Amino acid sequence: MSEEIFDVVNELDEVIGQQPRSEVHRQGLQHRAVHVLLLNARGQVFLQKRSLTKDRQPGLWDSSASGHLACGEDYDACAVRELREELGLEMSAGPQRLFKLAASAQTDQEHAWVYRCQAEGPFTLDPDEIERGGWFAPEDVSHWMAQRPRGFASALVAIWPIILRSHPASA
Repeated sequence: MSEEIFDVVNELDEVIGQQPRSEVHRQGLQHRAVHVLLLNARGQVFLQKRSLTKDRQPGLWDSSASGHLACGEDYDACAVRELREELGLEMSAGPQRLFKLAASAQTDQEHAWVYRCQAEGPFTLDPDEIERGGWFAPEDVSHWMAQRPRGFASALVAIWPIILRSHPASA
């Protein structure tokens, strides 16, 4: 399998070139990603525990689905693709955009759009991407993250307080 090619972007999220995934990460180049939070009818959020074979932040709890944009792909299409690939969730309409994070060390140099959508599961978890997943009450996630922030992917640690502050219906 050939290595993924990412669009490299500047601080304004404008494409300035393309590089293989390994080079983007090795050089700390800015690139693009999405994070999707799934909520069920009980108001719980689905989180995934990243596979231990992942090259970045293995074994940490993360958004319901997340991933890098492929070269030339737009954010919305990537969100739909990641839900399908990681969770087996087919969407008739794309998830709702909430906010965008600028690239930083905490996001692993990713400009990242954050989305939400309703879903109940069950999901078909991709074992190459996800070790396991589960539904959690938002207040439990907040407590857990306060006690053990290193157990979570750094981007989710950046996303969660914004969700709670700006989009309480999302958490």
